[in-house]
Amino acid sequence: MITSNGFVLDERPERLGRLDPVPAALRGDKDALWDHLRRDGYLYLSDHLDPALVRDFRSYYFRKLAPTGLVQTEGVDEGIDSRADVDLALTRRVLFDDVVPGDRYAALTSHPSIRGWFEWFLGDDVHLHKRRIIRHTRPGETGIGTATQAHYDLVYLREGTDRVLSMWIPLGDCAVETGGLAYLEGSHHRVMAQERAGTLKMPAASITADLPGLADEYDSRWLINDYRAGDVMVHSAHIVHASTDNVDPDRRIRLSTDIRYQRVSDPIDWRWQEHWFEGDGL
Repeated sequence: MITSNGFVLDERPERLGRLDPVPAALRGDKDALWDHLRRDGYLYLSDHLDPALVRDFRSYYFRKLAPTGLVQTEGVDEGIDSRADVDLALTRRVLFDDVVPGDRYAALTSHPSIRGWFEWFLGDDVHLHKRRIIRHTRPGETGIGTATQAHYDLVYLREGTDRVLSMWIPLGDCAVETGGLAYLEGSHHRVMAQERAGTLKMPAASITADLPGLADEYDSRWLINDYRAGDVMVHSAHIVHASTDNVDPDRRIRLSTDIRYQRVSDPIDWRWQEHWFEGDGL
């Protein structure tokens, strides 16, 4: 069963599809990649990162969070949920005072295979927004407030360029039932057209939690896939995306990070130049 924000998505198979990874033959062709990004709104780069790099960070993260009661003792490195109550105050301290501003997270998000790729793709020196978000979702945590509601990133980046690119990195294998990211097919074309015409009416943050209803409104499909450690998604600031619920039968916690790169010569949203912290209002 595929669910998101409490809605059963696979009851509407006509509104579901699969994400297409970029073919290996095109991975080194910058012009082809730009054509792909403009057409689809995303680049699914399978095996872009060394899986060992990703799994090593996953292990580090859950070992840091282990004292909170989040993970099962014998499943720390894999991030197996403890099913126990968690010390939320300690979780916030470890996350916002240690992990987010720490060297290990900085090394991952600015790794040469990430930063160097953006320099090549954008053809310029690049800027990584300091506000980088890392999230974990426990199995069984469903509904509004857990799975990411439908949104597009430019809603949150109004003070800088609209040519910022997001990279979503699943930190470990992330099947659909573990809470992977889903994209609303072709939605960036409609969003950009409405923005140009001045007719786009969106709230200040998320669009909706009703993913099937939004697919009906757009007459489109939600595109999903089973991600593996090492896969990354690069997407436009205009494409609508959301996440599925974590209903993993093996109780694996969904862990991911989303980061944003742009050309250093483009206007930079000043609000995104501090570390992510609880209650930052963005």
